[in-house]
Amino acid sequence: MGITERRERERSEIRRKILDAARDLFAREGYEQVTMRRIAEAIEYSPTTIYHHFEDKDDLVKALCDEDFARLFAALAAAPPPLDPVEAIRQLGRAYCRFALDYPNHYRFMFLTPNKVEHPDPDSPGHQSFDVLRAAVKAAQAKGRLRPGHADTIAQVLWASIHGAVALLTTLQPQHWPSPPAPDLVDQVIDNSLRGFLAG
Repeated sequence: MGITERRERERSEIRRKILDAARDLFAREGYEQVTMRRIAEAIEYSPTTIYHHFEDKDDLVKALCDEDFARLFAALAAAPPPLDPVEAIRQLGRAYCRFALDYPNHYRFMFLTPNKVEHPDPDSPGHQSFDVLRAAVKAAQAKGRLRPGHADTIAQVLWASIHGAVALLTTLQPQHWPSPPAPDLVDQVIDNSLRGFLAG
């Protein structure tokens, strides 16, 4: 490996450390409380090193959001949708939950850390992820499986429902629940949410 390749690899490794440490701190301590100096202390580098990779905290947060939402988008788009459009929505809900449980720290940063990005880019992976659900709702409406209605609103209701369950599963330990989480909790939440929108 040449000097240029080694330096590029080292630069990538440092960037990875910065992003992972920042995500963890934002999720645990909150966006407002975390400074670039605090992130530098966590990875035992100088703040100057971080500024070699990111212009400021907003630039770092944008990079984190783009990376994590791109991972979510890939998870939602990984499997081909079933022929049944309602089952396709169920599949998206399950994929969303699997992502959150596989990457709980990422999920907490993405959805449970306020004040990250004031004006998300409409072409961002986050918007693209929501577009997958919106398109599934429209497809189910077009085939007469879901009742007429504003697709954005229906998608938001479905998302809010599954997010509530996932937020509990990623923030509470089983012993902190009033009773152990139902093994089919996610499926029941998805079905209960869909039931109100089914045609007929």
